Amino acid sequence: MIQIPQGFRLAAANADFRGKRLDRNDLSLAFSDVPATAAGVFTTNLFRAAPVLVSEEHIKDSEGRGVRGVLFNSGQANACTGEEGRENCLRSLAMVSEALRAAGEKVSPSDLLPASTGVIGAQMPMDKWAAAAPALAASLGSVDIEGLARAMMTTDAFPKMSGRELSLAGGVVRLAGVAKGAGMICPNMATMLSLVMCDASVDPAAWRAMFRRAADATFNRVSVDGDTSTNDSLYGLANGASGVVVAQDELPLLEAALVEVLSELAYMLVKDGEGATKVMHIHVIGAASDADAEKVTRTVGHSQLVKTAMFGRDPNWGRIVAAAGRAGVNFDPMALRVTLCGVELFRNGRPTDLDFDALLKEPLKNVDLPLDIELGTGPGEARLLASDLSHGYVSLNSDYRS
Repeated sequence: MIQIPQGFRLAAANADFRGKRLDRNDLSLAFSDVPATAAGVFTTNLFRAAPVLVSEEHIKDSEGRGVRGVLFNSGQANACTGEEGRENCLRSLAMVSEALRAAGEKVSPSDLLPASTGVIGAQMPMDKWAAAAPALAASLGSVDIEGLARAMMTTDAFPKMSGRELSLAGGVVRLAGVAKGAGMICPNMATMLSLVMCDASVDPAAWRAMFRRAADATFNRVSVDGDTSTNDSLYGLANGASGVVVAQDELPLLEAALVEVLSELAYMLVKDGEGATKVMHIHVIGAASDADAEKVTRTVGHSQLVKTAMFGRDPNWGRIVAAAGRAGVNFDPMALRVTLCGVELFRNGRPTDLDFDALLKEPLKNVDLPLDIELGTGPGEARLLASDLSHGYVSLNSDYRS
């Protein structure tokens, strides 16, 4: 069981934001008993949702005083909603902070960071916010990590959680992370939301810098459908409640633990891709640069022909080779090697003589499919996790709003 880091309490309530009377929570809060240093990495989509813009402002304004929590709602993205959406976002923070004050907590709207997910373009139902805020405050401290993760879900098939304990010179610190996302997944930060709570005391500049690097190494290396959401957000709160101060020489240890947590969450996003049955572990080496290698990973991982071949358990080397060849990267086609699940499919400009249909019949039934692509002898290298493409993805997204 993943333990909640010290000094954090969690809450959840059912606001019926989807309007379907579903028996599940859709409003949640991760709350720190003391001000926490906040980090945030957000979508680069030009249509950035109101909660993204407000969170950025609150994190910037929190310098020197910290924040108290992250407020999640699912079912309403509050994106492309104009000034009314921004005002509603601020009103939702005011409603929740008022309910928390009534419950004895000293908190203001600017102490909270909003995070929303759901249908784009719809205005938030503020009457439902008003009705649910007291129930949310009343539940504070009664919800576990899984409860928080479940309340964030939209089309997710399962809750996504990860945690680590780290022994440092001053004692043991905990990290606990949650994420939601199954479709519109191709983070470029930085529809995914994620939070990591940590009870260590960390230098704010170091905390924010490691979050940017960790996002680049994890969430920016996954794709379900090649779409970057208007709401992609990664939050990090470090509240120091453990009493452990992370020394300068211990920062790499904390960052390594953070990367492990985010790596597990990122993998879960791809595994839970809408309609997904496979996770391709694409590894490109031998490129002229890391940037070139990344172009190839993304072109192969986003190829609908490659993705449908993996769904159909078809070792179609031609689709992989063609995708690599159109990635806009210069390499010698005769140097290209393609290996799927340990079986070499392509070398020296032609398919190998192996009976790879027979050799891969059983391996392609697995969920995890390693795909290794060698472009030459250059130093460039990149990795990407990508899902397959099934009938289920089309079904889910053709009637998403209904």
